[in-house]
Amino acid sequence: MFTILKSGSVSGIDGNVIDVEVDISKGMPAFSIVGLPDNAVKESKERVRTAIINSGHLFPQNRITINLAPAGIRKEGAGFDLPIATAIIASIYSMETDKVDGFMIVGELALNGEIKPVTGVLSLAITAKECGLKGIIVPEENGGEAAAITEINVVTVKNLDDIFYILKEGPKEFYHSESRAEEKKYIVDFSEVRGHEQAKRAIEIAAAGGHNILMVGSPGSGKTMLARRIPTILPELEREESIETTKIFSVSNLMQGNGLINERPFRSPHSSCSHIALVGGGNPPKPGEVSLAHNGVLFLDELPEFSRNALEVLRQPMEDGDVSISRATHTIRYPANFMLVASMNPCPCGYLFDKKKPCVCSTQAVQRYQQKISGPLLDRIDISIVVNSVSFDDLRSRSTGETSAVIRERVEKARAVQRERFKDSPFFTNSKMQASEIDRFCRLDEAAELLLKNAMEKLGISTRGYSRILKVARTIADIDGKEQIECAHIAEAIQYYNRSMFNPEGRGFA
Repeated sequence: MFTILKSGSVSGIDGNVIDVEVDISKGMPAFSIVGLPDNAVKESKERVRTAIINSGHLFPQNRITINLAPAGIRKEGAGFDLPIATAIIASIYSMETDKVDGFMIVGELALNGEIKPVTGVLSLAITAKECGLKGIIVPEENGGEAAAITEINVVTVKNLDDIFYILKEGPKEFYHSESRAEEKKYIVDFSEVRGHEQAKRAIEIAAAGGHNILMVGSPGSGKTMLARRIPTILPELEREESIETTKIFSVSNLMQGNGLINERPFRSPHSSCSHIALVGGGNPPKPGEVSLAHNGVLFLDELPEFSRNALEVLRQPMEDGDVSISRATHTIRYPANFMLVASMNPCPCGYLFDKKKPCVCSTQAVQRYQQKISGPLLDRIDISIVVNSVSFDDLRSRSTGETSAVIRERVEKARAVQRERFKDSPFFTNSKMQASEIDRFCRLDEAAELLLKNAMEKLGISTRGYSRILKVARTIADIDGKEQIECAHIAEAIQYYNRSMFNPEGRGFA
């Protein structure tokens, strides 16, 4: 008996339709799988055989050959267990598979016949929709994830008995997600931050334009506290952003709950993480922290403590917005459009800028410490600020600052202006502008033009620095509701970019 069923595999975060061809013929009992399977797929022979027997069915004592087509795509994971078992059960009882024709079938089998969840279901559901399939049959735990794609029928199964029923009677009902958008409730808020008015202003600008930001200050000055409140002022995920973010978490096996992720990610890897953990890779390749932070925030605390190799590999995704992992047979792309938020001490002891405690580091020690951050990486950071310790009076003050909701309103207005501006572009924030967009959208008045020219000559600002100053100035103008960039906007942008602010008394950043 020969049967063809549809299944799928994931490459990067995108799905592929795979034909599971099952041939059961007379001959010496054998069970073989071909079509470039990995070890997990090869091991499905034992899972399928044992699950069928433990579910009360007879396993055919014939020659069974499984071909996963197209053979040129490497097949990974245990998701092929269910379509293989479905074809074998249909053969045992001489049943037609017309009831499941046009359905993509994915699922891992437990030895008792239960069906376990798999990764990448959202990507596979999108692929099934794009390829015009009727629907997708998935494990019960993956139902909410698949049903996020409302244009396709979703059938959930708990065990092989459910599959037997579907082969006999067809799908009884389709799964409908009950998840609904809930009002976000953050446990932190910017109203809790005392002082730090300049830092909060810089963070608002960074959030409005998607700019990378570096905070430098002594231990305990509030850098981490500020960083962890940034998600509270970011706008909500658009549907396309939500789908892409969910796909990354799905293939990484980090899904929590059903449905789409509707909160912007905030990733804070430890400084001991490797460059592979940061940007992705491994065997098989998996997304790294930069991809898990896609459409959200990547927070690197104690930046100089990360290995030099890990920091240098950040440069390409920061510039391009994605990560390409190349292997001998294929290349995988993971999106990595994130907002980098970094913090660091200015010197080994941490008190170079502190007004209360003197620094005890030598000039050479300060330079060695700060040189762990390379010039090219520093040049990709749009906004750099010093975060000073808060005074006792500010800490004890009963007055509260603006709430995150108030700041978020301004950020959303600025983002709305940018979405309209870049509606015909593949990006939608000022930080991603290229040279042509900068020339088109960053028009300066005469005073701003002169100020920028003088700053470049006196401060030795690079070409990349020139572009980044204009991008930040464009965001400041958007927050102020101005079409043209004015002198005050350029002055503030230069203040955030000027590296000499880290070089008091000839020490620190050059």
